[in-house]
Amino acid sequence: MALRRIFILLLLCWSCLGVADERLAAANQALLDQVEVIHLASASSEFERYREQLSVERALSPARLYTIALAAAQFWQRQGIATGEFPSAPDDPYTSVIASEPQVADYLMLSNRVRYLLWLARHESWLPLEPQGWLKPGDSHRIIPEIRVRLQALGDYPQGDTSGLYFDETLKAAMIKFQTRHGLKPDAIIGPATLSWLNRTPRERAQLLAVNFIRRAEYLADIGERYLLINIPAYEMWLVDDNQVALRSKVIVGKPYRQTPIISGEIKNLVLNPSWRVPRRLLTHDLLPKVREDGSYISSRNFEVFDYQGERVIKSDDEWRDIAKGKFPYRLVQKPGVGNTLGRYKFFFPNEYSVYLHDTSDKALFQRSDRALSSGCIRIEKVEQLANWMASHLVRDKQTWVRMQIERDKTQWFAFDAGLPIHLVYWTSWLDDDNVAQFRDDIYKKNQNISLSLHAAK
Repeated sequence: MALRRIFILLLLCWSCLGVADERLAAANQALLDQVEVIHLASASSEFERYREQLSVERALSPARLYTIALAAAQFWQRQGIATGEFPSAPDDPYTSVIASEPQVADYLMLSNRVRYLLWLARHESWLPLEPQGWLKPGDSHRIIPEIRVRLQALGDYPQGDTSGLYFDETLKAAMIKFQTRHGLKPDAIIGPATLSWLNRTPRERAQLLAVNFIRRAEYLADIGERYLLINIPAYEMWLVDDNQVALRSKVIVGKPYRQTPIISGEIKNLVLNPSWRVPRRLLTHDLLPKVREDGSYISSRNFEVFDYQGERVIKSDDEWRDIAKGKFPYRLVQKPGVGNTLGRYKFFFPNEYSVYLHDTSDKALFQRSDRALSSGCIRIEKVEQLANWMASHLVRDKQTWVRMQIERDKTQWFAFDAGLPIHLVYWTSWLDDDNVAQFRDDIYKKNQNISLSLHAAK
């Protein structure tokens, strides 16, 4: 009996040791995944050393894991990102590692995606694809099997056979899926823009996800429960109320040489049937060339002309055409109504760049995949839904709002009971609600030096 008890105790001890070893290994892997995200985003030499230490075959000691986990927790905290309650002593390395992770809803999925992409980078060849021309459904080409392999590795092509030189329906569906999550025109045609994203390496993708995860998590850490957010390179607006998305809309943003600024502010009023006072820069570069071609442009587009004393100026079409050829000493104001460039609604928030949100008379532009088309202001596709939400939740004089709905030619300002925070951000990669990795073109070339200027000590 005594020998039997000793044997059972030995089995229990071995079992405990096995569990402890597994827990230590799990802590090492989870911490390595976290350090990979930090290092990709910050290029910190400190976290490069940690990554090398954690990558060894044997798990580090509990004391060493605790030290690295503490450094990771301090990193997140410097970015303003909350972590768990970090233990004061290295009693359980797994608990320490989990406590050091950012308390962000999609962190675990982001970490897993980065881990997979880095695995791809180590195990798959990712040489540039060079089809020497455009490819479309129905074509045959020697490079098509490699395109299937690449799409399959990225999760866009189904598992199975990837051979065959013919651009078939299965590849077409996969290509549309790939283009959609990269903000490209979903036509299945492999042109320069699609090819550029196909050639983006797994490590580059992992780095984009890591960098943008930290930018996004830091920004959203203390943003409030109600706000309007516009992600410039995604051409998308979110209206969030009580931490729930109340409205999503496509938007049009500034051209690369007339960029929409990355700023925050507060929308304080809404203008119904706005007039449009043409900024001098737009007048010089956009409107006057049209007037020089056709003097009737001013009257046909419902513009009024004023001198700098505020007096209205009236000329014939031929006179306007001739005046536009020289220095134009006037300003243009487009009257409210159908055809007004700002459409029916304007949402104003004070800022040094004189940008605002508004409607547009050219709705067809929202069907384009590349919507960096404005002179800096933001045009909203679902502008009427946004205006009605504001009328319901923010507008002070609701009676006048209702009365003015049939009016199209009279301008009316509506004050709010409370301002609506607005945030113009620049995020080029994220995980969507289905945990699918989304990527967008760096339309303003802000990611050319991808590493963040974070608060981490280098």
